[in-house]
Amino acid sequence: MNIKKYYKILKECEEHNISLVAVSKTKSKEDILALYNENQRIFGENKVQELVGKYNDLPKSIQWHFIGHLQKNKVKYIAPFIELIHAVDNIKLLKEIDKRAKQNNRTIKCLIQFHIAQESSKFGLTENEIDDFFANISEFNNVEICGLMGMATFTDDKNIVTEEFKRLKNIFKQLKELYFKDKPSFKEISMGMSGDYKLAIKNASTMIRIGNTIFGSRK
Repeated sequence: MNIKKYYKILKECEEHNISLVAVSKTKSKEDILALYNENQRIFGENKVQELVGKYNDLPKSIQWHFIGHLQKNKVKYIAPFIELIHAVDNIKLLKEIDKRAKQNNRTIKCLIQFHIAQESSKFGLTENEIDDFFANISEFNNVEICGLMGMATFTDDKNIVTEEFKRLKNIFKQLKELYFKDKPSFKEISMGMSGDYKLAIKNASTMIRIGNTIFGSRK
C-alpha cells in the first residue's frame, strides 16, 4: 500500500470537491482496515460474495460501493447495506434493485452506466437507448438515480480518453435537462481510474475510482 500516493490523490480530490472511491477488490481486510484507519470511508468492490464477507467483518461505518457488472440474481445479497451501485446498465436490473430495496425498507442510490469506450467488452447504455430507458424510471420509488458512470478506453492516447470523458459529461448535461432538472441529487459523474483520473478531473468527474495506485497491483 502506498499511503503517500493515497494522500496525494486525496488532496487532489479535496481541491476539486471530488469523492474518492478506494477500489479494494481482491485486497485483504487488513489492507482495507489500514486505509480505514487513515479516515478513508468509501470502498469499491466488484464481486458480490467478496463484498458481503468484507461487509460482515469490517466496520459498519464503511460506505460500500458496488462498481462492477452486477447480475440481477445477486442484488438481494447487497441490498441491505450497499451505499451506491455504479453500473446499472439495463432497466431489468434497475427494477430488481428497486424491488430488493423496498423489501429492505431502503432507497438505494444508483448510477447509470454508459458505454463510452472503444472496447466492445465494456458494459453500458448507448445514447440510442436513452429514451427507452429513462421513460420508465418514474415507476421506481426505492431507487435514487444520482448520476452516471463510464469507463474510458484502455489506451495511452490522452485525446481518445479526453473525448470519451467529454462525451459522458455531455450525456449527463442532456439527461439533467430532460429528466432531472428539479432533482439536485442527480449530480454525480463517476469516471476516472488510476491511469486516467487526472483527465477525468479536468472533464468534470465528481467521483474517481482508484485501486492500484493506492493498494498496489492486484495479484
